[in-house]
Amino acid sequence: MDFDFSTPYPSQRSPVMGRNMIATSQPLAAQAGLRMLDRGGNAVDAALAAAIAMPVLEPTGNGLGSDAFAILHDGAELHGLNASGRAPGAWTPARFAGRDVMPERGWETVTVPGAVSAWVALSERFGALPFEALFEPAIDYAERGYPVSPIIARQWAAGAELLAAQPGFAEVFMPGGRAPRAGELFRAPAMARTLRRIAETRGEAFYRGEIAEAIAGFARQHGAALDEADFAAHAADWCGTIAQRYGAIDAHEIPPNGQGIAALIALGILAHTPIRDYGPDSVIGLHLQIEAMKLALADTYAHVGDLAAMQVDPAALLDDAYLRARAKLIDTDRAGDPDHGLPGPSGTIYISAADAEGRMISFIQSNYAGFGSGVVVPEVGVSLQNRGKGFSLDPSSPNHVGPGKRPFHTIIPGFVTKNGAPLTSYGVMGGPIQAQGHVQMILRMLDFAQSPQAASDAPRWRVLEGRRVAMETGFDTATLDGLAGLGHDIKCGSLEGDFSFGGAQIIHRMDNGLYVGGSDHRKDGHAAAF
Repeated sequence: MDFDFSTPYPSQRSPVMGRNMIATSQPLAAQAGLRMLDRGGNAVDAALAAAIAMPVLEPTGNGLGSDAFAILHDGAELHGLNASGRAPGAWTPARFAGRDVMPERGWETVTVPGAVSAWVALSERFGALPFEALFEPAIDYAERGYPVSPIIARQWAAGAELLAAQPGFAEVFMPGGRAPRAGELFRAPAMARTLRRIAETRGEAFYRGEIAEAIAGFARQHGAALDEADFAAHAADWCGTIAQRYGAIDAHEIPPNGQGIAALIALGILAHTPIRDYGPDSVIGLHLQIEAMKLALADTYAHVGDLAAMQVDPAALLDDAYLRARAKLIDTDRAGDPDHGLPGPSGTIYISAADAEGRMISFIQSNYAGFGSGVVVPEVGVSLQNRGKGFSLDPSSPNHVGPGKRPFHTIIPGFVTKNGAPLTSYGVMGGPIQAQGHVQMILRMLDFAQSPQAASDAPRWRVLEGRRVAMETGFDTATLDGLAGLGHDIKCGSLEGDFSFGGAQIIHRMDNGLYVGGSDHRKDGHAAAF
């Protein structure tokens, strides 16, 4: 397709182009990926080197105790990987009796980390370089240190204020008793040692060796449930993708337990509206997008959880007749507050990389909330996610907490194919904005011909609750007034700091086989070509 390469938004960033490309939220991580390409590695090697470096470089968003997902095209076919961890075996509903909601921080939010298993699985099946080589940049950054950027320093300070009392946090992430300031050098020697052991043992030390034992031992010291058996039982799953046709393209997401299906539902609903008749920043165009997203989120929150526990087949939520019926609920003159539907029986770091041989990978890993649970195992430098927060305590929910279950997940890699060939690898970091951001990226690029950089730079909206919608700074007053006139309860500006509207990275394959990429100004986004 022919993009409009103008720069209509204030960042004025230009898209990056090349034969090989990587896009991340941290420039040093992008350099790690480029090093792999320079050594003869492929897109998967580049993405993994960046992902392995990110717990060192951006611990505010991920860690060695993260989960991960990936969608990749190997040049011949598409693959999906779910490397999210499961609840400890002792997490029965009775363990959380007396609570209305799951805890947000601390040991009672920690599920088995899956990111390391993703690194192993992807390298074994698709990597070209030795596994150990992928760890060299990360180990170097951890041992020698790196200067902390202003955005990360700001997020780090906020996390330290909140989490300083959590076990191990201050020891690892508050050297000298405080968070590192912008421009200061941060070293992580314990993390370097752990990375080296993961590399030497191809992950075995992490799941069935001394690293698992150190984490489980630290858990026992604090009365937590996570143990060696939980680690040993973990495995990443090759799960394929679920897809939704939208015009001439197919949008792909990882199947539940993640929220990716919400993006597909919204696109399927929008396909039955006149969305293409309106501009991407027009009042009616935004209204249709917001209303479709409300309907999609209502269904997702009601029906999605661990795939084995869902009572509604994901295919039923993507059935065209059902989506057409849901589209009819949109009132073009008024904002709605929809409930979920019930189909009939039948059925937040992100990395994109691509290479000259046609491989393309969409990879995401995260600790969930900033620094995750706040729990850090000092001996091994592993910060642990708080994905347990994603469970429900409602016994009727498919996402009800239980031993060995996967919780509802916010992190989702996005991918687009056209006629079966890889077209776009993209992601939007930032918790609940992610599925909503996926929809906005696809519409801006594929319906309105905005370049990946312009689509990334554009202001975003975010559905909250009921008729409440957050609108990022950048929409003009007339547009905001128009949406309010339709009944939307508008909240302008950020909600919870720098990252209310996420951060996007995008790589798109052009008709000539070369790539064009965009990266987000909201973080330290960096797209680099080789």
